[in-house]
Amino acid sequence: MNTEDRHIPFILASSSPSRRRLLVQAGIDPIVRPSKVDEPAVLAEQARKLGRHLEDLDARERVAVLAEAKASAVQATMDAVKDAERRSRGDLVTFRPLSQGDSDASSRDSMSQVIGAWGGMLGAGRGPLLLGCDSLFSVDGAVMGKPHQPERALERLMAMRGRTGTLVTGHCLIDLATGRRVRAVSSAQVTFGDYDRASMQAYVATGEPLEVAGSFTLEGLGSAFIQGIQGDPSGVVGLSMPTLRALAQELGVSWPDLWAQRVQPEHQQADGSTHGPEGLVAPVENVHQPGDGWVNCACGKRHWGLNGAAGVLLARRDARTGALISVLLQHRARWSAEGGTWGVPGGAISDGENPLEGGLRESYEEANIRPEDIQVVGSYLEDHGPWGYTTILAFERPGHQVEPCMNDDESIALEWVDLDKVADLPLLKAFGQDWPHFLQRLEALAAEG
Repeated sequence: MNTEDRHIPFILASSSPSRRRLLVQAGIDPIVRPSKVDEPAVLAEQARKLGRHLEDLDARERVAVLAEAKASAVQATMDAVKDAERRSRGDLVTFRPLSQGDSDASSRDSMSQVIGAWGGMLGAGRGPLLLGCDSLFSVDGAVMGKPHQPERALERLMAMRGRTGTLVTGHCLIDLATGRRVRAVSSAQVTFGDYDRASMQAYVATGEPLEVAGSFTLEGLGSAFIQGIQGDPSGVVGLSMPTLRALAQELGVSWPDLWAQRVQPEHQQADGSTHGPEGLVAPVENVHQPGDGWVNCACGKRHWGLNGAAGVLLARRDARTGALISVLLQHRARWSAEGGTWGVPGGAISDGENPLEGGLRESYEEANIRPEDIQVVGSYLEDHGPWGYTTILAFERPGHQVEPCMNDDESIALEWVDLDKVADLPLLKAFGQDWPHFLQRLEALAAEG
């Protein structure tokens, strides 16, 4: 299992498919980490700091502050992962099922030693780079964000017919190794053609203009209604590539250092297949992450994760006695491998991540297990050679409580399950085999205090 990657990892603090597509076309395969920012609250706070009314903030000011807020939110999460990594204790137990009978079929090492040996994304001398973006469109000074409602989108599109507006995009790029950040705002003039109301009604009915700044897209169905662009076209899509390159240079990063060694299309796996081992297909809206793909294993099975996979087995203890009472489990989506079974939230380790970073990221994305709320107390690696799965063992920290939340479509449910009821569930096969060992180890760790 190899998590080493020589290029500088890149994190995009946005779930926008268009922004990701621009990066991929430029040779950058980003890790997508959507930010959870209350945009109206951020803008209201900025206006308060400046002693101005919210409506007095122009489009350039708004996108600049929102881009930085989004980048900062993801940076805080990454810092929490780094802190959880630093606080980790216990041992990594490794089992090599394909080496049974050999003297090294199993081993035990301290977490502090293996984390140092793993390296990972957050311990690099430079990078990863983290980008936050925000875009707004304005006509004659009137700012137009996402319309959300069909009626509003139609009204805007008809008002923009034959007119020219300005699309501004804010960028904030952070080097997570040094904490340095640089900012810039790009702009482009967009001129709309002449069109009739029926065409706009049909366009709005597709849903495309409802969740984009200005109610139009340059890279989609809306392109036919745009007469011309003056300025950077990629900025109109939502991310100015020339601006990004200039910001990277400000941070001392050469653009080719961001090129990924491999970039997979959004819905194609490493072997060219879009299907899992059971012929199942993930929803098309699922975001591709670098490291996604199937590995053909010597055990005769196909495993998910080009760099291996990892997840978090989180246990809850009685606040008074410290005894184990339950574990947080994921009811897996029907479309996933062994869909409908129960296991731990987790997934593929992204390029550049170590197993702990990958497991903490995946469990946060899938189940809202915040790294700052848990204490890592050990881990278990089933090592198949070119692929492995790392189960991270953790407790809730004293005074902290994890409230699971389904943040994506990979779960049917997330539940705290009493220890005596776990074995009664239809468990993921590998997890079911390992559960007695996990339970015994967690109970021993809980007894240690």
